[in-house]
Amino acid sequence: MSILASIRGPEDVRALPAERLPALAQEIRERLIAVTAKNGGHIGPNLGVVELTIALHRVFHTPADKFVFDVSHQGYVHKLLTGRNGADFDHIRSTGGLNGFLKREESPHDIFGAGHAGTALSAAVGLANARDRLNEDTHVVAVIGDAALTCGVTMEALNNLASSTKRLVIVLNDNEWSIDRNVGAVAEMLSRLIVSRPYNDSQKGLKRFLEKTRGGRKLLDFGRTFKREIKDLFTRSSSLFEQYGVRYIGPIDGHNISALERYLTFCKDSKSPIVLHIRTEKGRGLGAALKNPEKFHGTGAFDPETGDSLASGKPGAPKAWQDVFGALLVREAKADANVVGITAAMPSGTGLNQLKQVLPAQYHDVGIAEEHAALFAAGLGARGLRPVCAIYSTFLQRAYDMVIHDVCLQKLPVTFCMDRAGVSPSDGATHHGVFDIAYLRCVPNVTLMQPKDEDELSDMLHTALKSGLPMFIRYPRGAALGAPIKAQPSLIPLGKAEVLRPGDEVQLWALGAMVQTLWF
Repeated sequence: MSILASIRGPEDVRALPAERLPALAQEIRERLIAVTAKNGGHIGPNLGVVELTIALHRVFHTPADKFVFDVSHQGYVHKLLTGRNGADFDHIRSTGGLNGFLKREESPHDIFGAGHAGTALSAAVGLANARDRLNEDTHVVAVIGDAALTCGVTMEALNNLASSTKRLVIVLNDNEWSIDRNVGAVAEMLSRLIVSRPYNDSQKGLKRFLEKTRGGRKLLDFGRTFKREIKDLFTRSSSLFEQYGVRYIGPIDGHNISALERYLTFCKDSKSPIVLHIRTEKGRGLGAALKNPEKFHGTGAFDPETGDSLASGKPGAPKAWQDVFGALLVREAKADANVVGITAAMPSGTGLNQLKQVLPAQYHDVGIAEEHAALFAAGLGARGLRPVCAIYSTFLQRAYDMVIHDVCLQKLPVTFCMDRAGVSPSDGATHHGVFDIAYLRCVPNVTLMQPKDEDELSDMLHTALKSGLPMFIRYPRGAALGAPIKAQPSLIPLGKAEVLRPGDEVQLWALGAMVQTLWF
């Protein structure tokens, strides 16, 4: 019987001898690759957190202790170690299987569901504050990626953290998209010193002694400043957190289970909010994912030996909607230097990687910051430029205030191109773009369009850019129709339906992809 097959819950993970943990990690990686090769999924992020998740479950005790994973797309390992390694996992991201993200209804070990980035720290602060109010002796752990720090809500939570709770563990998973540069050997040496028991015991004793006199207290103040400056000299990441009253240690090797357990145990005993900065390798254990981490962040079915996609279709098959849009935007941007593309950390998913390659000066990636993307676009539009925000429908919800207040009320010429409009197969409720029609129709000065084919998308994009008004174009996930696109786009009349087949007794209305359903 394999080690993984014997794991029925976290207590079995804690019962394993340390020497068997590397073998468990290897079995987990094999399971992840086998299942995602068939179903697709977020294979890269999950391969990177195998050792971390094992260590978390050996140090902490869910469901009494609470884990909050940012986005939760790296929660597959957590699912495997909390009693979900069965047929449900075989069908993850498909009907009858597990959700591709964490979901409260799925397990008592999932205290907080997610699917969008940047939510973990705020939720964890709330969970920790609730624990304090309920006088519980439990722990809350937030696992965030370094990219989450580009998300405004994460910074808002960091600002509120120290005033809301005295105990919270934050694991900063840095997987090569580093927020800062560190002198590794010295930083790790300082961190080893910080977590050693003799060091901390001596610190506490000296502090008690010095606090008894006025001169001693002045010396303590000087010592704290000197210590912080010396530490910041070598680990500049620490200053970001310690300015917010959050203690920082790291970086450490995120694939060393023994070290992770030791550091997490120290964090568990901390009497103040603390950040453990770990370094991991996204896609570890799958060569193709290491070579192409962006592609394997989230992928469809693939060949586990070569990494080749199994869902790319035959030669000449229709392109995906986002790739059609990306090519059309490049054409418009070549014709007009005022056309600028904006993405919120999703260049490939939105098709803007094409603009990045061809016209990098007309391309902007603002990070996981949809609110800023919309406001940034509004600023560009106020000077007569033609910004195009390519944002998934479900992610544009985060910028709704900016859409209303900053773009539409001011009638600024910003075009929002919303990929994944409608149902987004495999991704679940957090990614279904089913609300945009309802939440945009009530906003003044809005024109909302959805193309029936690629040529109509071309016309709609061209019309939007020439209109000088707020424009929204929505299209689904997946392959387009393969319709030919004329050499020169046309302007289309706004607010007027197209009659495709005249009739006398019945009217059938269709929007976008539904046209094909009715037509045939």
